[in-house]
Amino acid sequence: MRSDLDTVFSALADPTRRKILVMLLEDDMAVTDVAEPFEMSLAAISKHLTILTRAGLIHQEKRGRVKWCKLDPDALREASVWMQSFGQFEAVDLDAFEIFLENELGEGASVPD
Repeated sequence: MRSDLDTVFSALADPTRRKILVMLLEDDMAVTDVAEPFEMSLAAISKHLTILTRAGLIHQEKRGRVKWCKLDPDALREASVWMQSFGQFEAVDLDAFEIFLENELGEGASVPD
């Protein structure tokens, strides 16, 4: 599991690859269409697409003479679950909590250690 997460996060570390994923949220795209908005060679975009494919974030398939890219909708599930596990803990403002307890218990009340 760890190596899969490492591969996904490594793929997501690059802003170009994240932009490609956003583009593929809309619809499947031909490789040439994916490359169009970027100021880099088709070979460079192909390398980015290979990394996304190896991470399982997209699938590539040939339709006739054109290679198409498709986002895997479940690809980020494991990474999302891992990240959400950190969301269950909210930062506690201890000073505000102490003031709250003093107000609730009364000014002179001692707060147990």
